[in-house]
Amino acid sequence: MIINLRPTANILQSNFLDVNERRYIIAEEIEGLLMAVLNVNIDHVATVRQARVTDEPDPVWAATECELAGANGITVHLRQDRRHINDRDVRLLKETVACKLNLEMCMAEPIVKIAEQIKPDQVTLVPEKRAELTTEGGLDCVRHKKRLAQVVKRMHKKRILVSTFIAPAKAQITASAETGCDAVELHTGMYANAKSQRAIEKRLRELKEAKDLAMESNLIVHAGHGLTYRNIAGVAQIKGLCEFNIGHSIIARAVFVGIRQATAEMIRLIDKFS
Repeated sequence: MIINLRPTANILQSNFLDVNERRYIIAEEIEGLLMAVLNVNIDHVATVRQARVTDEPDPVWAATECELAGANGITVHLRQDRRHINDRDVRLLKETVACKLNLEMCMAEPIVKIAEQIKPDQVTLVPEKRAELTTEGGLDCVRHKKRLAQVVKRMHKKRILVSTFIAPAKAQITASAETGCDAVELHTGMYANAKSQRAIEKRLRELKEAKDLAMESNLIVHAGHGLTYRNIAGVAQIKGLCEFNIGHSIIARAVFVGIRQATAEMIRLIDKFS
């Protein structure tokens, strides 16, 4: 089943809606969904391109293929060092993506200003270290609460939805809600890295408890990091997780079957288990 939330995103950008009205509209639509949906992170399409600093493969083309496969959204991370996705990519994706465009970003001022100019449907605020291979851990919303509140206010002024990428911890969820965020994305890395069945079940319980708390705080709940075709079943069965952000595993599969088929295969698994 293909579910496209772009119409809702357009409504949410109306100048006549305040934050609570936006949350209500999202909640009403999510409540009506029969299953969770997939956002494809296409960063590593750009990683391959940048390996030779050339013009292919083009992440903008990849986004179109993902949409044709039924993806609910496209996710990209504009890093400060521009190691994969660059400014050109974000601008063209904003112009061409017909579904939801989710921009992952840190809270550094130059990046925040770009988001204000581009106006993606949603920003997901993440921590960022130049030396890391991928995002390590969740954003510390408690420590950076003042800055977070400022960024949320600025994004809402531009009618952009705000999510935080956080550890499934009560303090982080509470801080996200108190600063006016619309959603949280629960970091699934601990689950993805769990080896024993006992450890897997423990991490799933933590995610479920965090999801329950986030929903009680009137937050929409997403999840992502380290999710693959092999481990998606466990988290997809958690009722209330409405959106998964998955990238590396899909791009890796795409090397062998193409990105449209790789996306469709992940959507089928989410549909099957959610």
